[in-house]
Amino acid sequence: ILAPLQLAMALFFSALLASSGVAQEKDRRTLILLLLTNLSNSELVLGKLLASMLFVLALMGAALPLFMLLWMLGGVGFDQIGRVYAVTLSTALVAGSLGSALAFWREKTFQSLALTFLGLVFWLAAGEAVAVGIGGEAWRGVSAEAWGTIVSPWRAILAAARPVLPDADAAGQTSGAIPLYVGFTLFVAAALNLIAVARVRVWNPSREARPQRKGARESGSIWGAAYDVATGTARTEQADSPRSVHAAPGAPRTVWTNPIIWREIRTRAYGRKVLMIRLAYLLLFALAAAAIHGMLNRPSGIDRNGALVVLVPLFLVSLTLLNAQAVTSLTTERDLGAIDLLLVTDLTAKEFVFGKLGGALYNAKEMVVLPLALCGYLGWTQTLSFENLLYVVGGLAVLYGFSAMLGVHAGMSYLNSRSAISVSLGTIFFLFLGIATCIRIMVAFSGEFSLQLQPFVAFMLGGGAGLYVALGARNPSQAIFWAAFLCPVATFYAIASVWIGDTLGPFLVIAGTYGFTTAAMLVPAIFEFDAITGRSTSGE
Repeated sequence: ILAPLQLAMALFFSALLASSGVAQEKDRRTLILLLLTNLSNSELVLGKLLASMLFVLALMGAALPLFMLLWMLGGVGFDQIGRVYAVTLSTALVAGSLGSALAFWREKTFQSLALTFLGLVFWLAAGEAVAVGIGGEAWRGVSAEAWGTIVSPWRAILAAARPVLPDADAAGQTSGAIPLYVGFTLFVAAALNLIAVARVRVWNPSREARPQRKGARESGSIWGAAYDVATGTARTEQADSPRSVHAAPGAPRTVWTNPIIWREIRTRAYGRKVLMIRLAYLLLFALAAAAIHGMLNRPSGIDRNGALVVLVPLFLVSLTLLNAQAVTSLTTERDLGAIDLLLVTDLTAKEFVFGKLGGALYNAKEMVVLPLALCGYLGWTQTLSFENLLYVVGGLAVLYGFSAMLGVHAGMSYLNSRSAISVSLGTIFFLFLGIATCIRIMVAFSGEFSLQLQPFVAFMLGGGAGLYVALGARNPSQAIFWAAFLCPVATFYAIASVWIGDTLGPFLVIAGTYGFTTAAMLVPAIFEFDAITGRSTSGE
């Protein structure tokens, strides 16, 4: 239980902190200042990587006494603890290196986060595909399970936590793959860092941020216009126009009544190459749809557990990307100083909040529509009854609204971008993976109710208190208090009920609890907008 949980936290937070650390430097335009110093490429890349992973390394060091206590209690050997920590450290290094390299490459925070998380998901999916024998039952005399242990962090941590039994060939074979996994991950991490070191001054400043002399059409950016005005190289066809000296190049466009959602939808506010993220998600969705279609065509048909293994990760990835889109829509503007300009305009709170929500849902439309379409396919093939299809679609719709509003709420509440992103994505991480771990602990103690009660109370009360501190940091309220303590309990009930086959109860609980939580964040965002953002309306 402890080893996979520690691996998941190290994988998630290493990637998140490394990616957001570099992306924040870009948003604040301080990375260019670092490039102007006498720092070498390796000092810049490796320094940012190790600094961002310091938090993860400290947590792993704090957890080491707990693992050593298990050795004192008996049944766990030093070799198991050593293998677990070797796998976890090497995996965290790969995740951090991936996030750092992608953040140095891409210009926008959302692009860095989205590509990092999609890369990690593809890594996990590829490892599972190898382990189940997609490429054959054996290769070069080594079983597919052993190859899966060499390339998959999930398989590797499970093999590392198992004791080595000399009489069991399979156990010995997968345990012997642990050094190969560590070598493989160290090689990948070294390759990613070498690429970042070699290309950091080629990628930065990126072409999106560089001024262009002629035909600059940097939608959502002022670099092209500023360069033309400063150097007098405005385009000839606009030289005679009285507005050409002060206007950005290109034909003028009509702004909608709500300029916030117009910017989110009609400009390239999130970079010029967001298509790469969409293509990566479409590939992930195609793999999930192919797996579902293959299960439906089997003689035995599709089973519930097989469908959950495919659908639940897809849903979680969609919720995470939507949440990242929402929170970075505010943190990017704050780091650029644009949000201060918006606050001195006559924009209303509703225009700002609903504009950000609408923009997040539109820009992440593939992440919202395609999972719902896959559920519709299951309903069309009568794998899901019409009643259960309504429950699944309705529950997903509520969770999508909660995920988008959570990102906007965190972006408004936290002035530091890394804190806002960490709280927003960390909440999604806790509510699903943390509660699933709690259920796993209670299943392990299924013979004793008193032993089950302790982890349940610890997770619910501790998690609720943590959520209240995170969500109500700057605008505490009774609604957020109740929402923080109800969400973990509701998620626990929903996961446990779905596992035993119940459908109506989980839908009602999820819709009610998360709908209430969304309203608890939305209402203060609109009616206490000035207090949250610091804009004063005295005298109006």
